[in-house]
Amino acid sequence: MKSLQSNLIILGSVGLLFLGACSKGDQASDPNSTPASPPVASQPASSAPATAPATATQGGQVVKSGAYYLEFVTQKEATGTHLDLFLLKGEKKEPVPNAKVTAQVQLPNGKQQTLALKYDVEGKHYAVVFPGNEPGQYPVKVTADINGEKVDGRFTFSR
Repeated sequence: MKSLQSNLIILGSVGLLFLGACSKGDQASDPNSTPASPPVASQPASSAPATAPATATQGGQVVKSGAYYLEFVTQKEATGTHLDLFLLKGEKKEPVPNAKVTAQVQLPNGKQQTLALKYDVEGKHYAVVFPGNEPGQYPVKVTADINGEKVDGRFTFSR
């Protein structure tokens, strides 16, 4: 019985050593230290190799995909939702006017609708009005074909 108790004590001690090694170290708070910065909220991910979040220029959701930035901005209207896509290239974020852009919108009931976005020369962005008024979340997959190069971004909006 004494051997069993000794083994349990040794096993418990080893377990505590492992717990101590796995912890973040000293848990005491130093009043002069500054807290770690909070985690950055992530933007919807792109299906292409991408890094996000990027900086918004129009106040929308932004995805960086390769050399491109896709910024998705929505505005509710009486007849639906106005969808704007700012497709920008490079660190200078220059507009890309020659892409074929589509948005595949999933309705709250699960049905899908594909819309072609047209380039607005004056606004330097792509736009379309989505006619749905059903309340709920609308996931959107935007695909831009730029001279054969595909750039994708995933976004959401609510009604």
